[in-house]
Amino acid sequence: MRAAELEAVFAEFGGYEAQARAGELLLGLGFPVEQHQQPMQEISPGWKLRVLLAQALFSRPDVLLLDEPTNNLDINTIRWLENILNQYDSTMIVISHDRHFLNSVCTHMADLDYGTLQVVPGNYDDYMLAAAQARERAAAANARAKEKIGELQDFVRRFAANKSKARQATSRQKQIEKLKSGAIALKPSSRQNPFIRFEQKKKLHRLAVEMEHVTKSYDNLKVIRDFSVMVEAGDKIGIIGANGVGKTTLLKMLAQVLEPSHGLVKWAENADCGYMAQDVSPEFEKNMNLTEWVERFAQEGDDDQAIRGTLGRLLFGSDDITKQVSVCSGGEKNRLVYGRLMLGRHNVLLLDEPTNHLDMESIESLQYALEKFEGTVFVVSHDREFISGVATRIFEVSETGITDYRGTYDEYLDSLGLNA
Repeated sequence: MRAAELEAVFAEFGGYEAQARAGELLLGLGFPVEQHQQPMQEISPGWKLRVLLAQALFSRPDVLLLDEPTNNLDINTIRWLENILNQYDSTMIVISHDRHFLNSVCTHMADLDYGTLQVVPGNYDDYMLAAAQARERAAAANARAKEKIGELQDFVRRFAANKSKARQATSRQKQIEKLKSGAIALKPSSRQNPFIRFEQKKKLHRLAVEMEHVTKSYDNLKVIRDFSVMVEAGDKIGIIGANGVGKTTLLKMLAQVLEPSHGLVKWAENADCGYMAQDVSPEFEKNMNLTEWVERFAQEGDDDQAIRGTLGRLLFGSDDITKQVSVCSGGEKNRLVYGRLMLGRHNVLLLDEPTNHLDMESIESLQYALEKFEGTVFVVSHDREFISGVATRIFEVSETGITDYRGTYDEYLDSLGLNA
């Protein structure tokens, strides 16, 4: 009897389905079946985070705490994760800088700003709209109060010494004090948007680059296979795909950091490429302060004021400019690289995961800068909101080849029937 009771408990807790459920989660997170029994010590650090995410999801907890769960996930896996989380009945608290993820998953936003935590209903876009409207209403109410105070003060000044009007003047003074005490304090936000703008010194016309039968192999593994494409000047190409399929390899060949195993990459004669690697740390190993690092990229006509102005627009204050670049955070290093690209005035930008380490405000500023940029852009990213806003053409890299879609990311998803 005891064995039968234990078996019933085992079945009640889903013991018979446990292995299948674990397999489904691992498949969804990108692990092929042959890796499901692989020891954890043989898995790379980025993929270990996926296993830990699967572990948290597997237990179907009543409360799920997720700190940047989309980190190290490719664009398709993030979409899968959204669907999984939306099926759960758990209470979830999520920290994320992925705006699309927050819009898809969250029902409330907890905003930490002005030194206070405020919880408001709705997703990220709902919150941003409500916050902007609330601030506008407060500013308008303060403006009306200020105008009324001016009228009352004028009355008090004119009639304070008049005995017949003294009582009215006293009443008006009390109204002034009441209006002042009721004014809504509009504290400065702890958030700041860097000012990022990319200009081009020389504009390209017609064709920017052509790739002819490009193949790249590492030993016997072909990562890019016989890829040919023509890219017009002004195209903004979002490069997407699963991790490890060759997105960075493709970008490095375009940046001429890697040579193709076969084929040709031919840039236009006046093409001037600015490249940002996925890991920018090697650029900051020298013993330099921020000013010394940035001024190396100054162009003819850029004086000290231009250098300081660039640093200031990227939110580096006077206390920061003497700081050593080696101790900068990941986000600060990325902002410095944007400074390098801004000063370079390139007509082609090649960016590999440029939103890594950035806060929401910096991501939005970078997206706006690339939308306004009149040159050619190639950008690898797993941030769907970012890709949707920037890209006018999509390269999806997979194990079977590269799909070239002429249109936005949302239009591409529509064409695949995936934009539910």
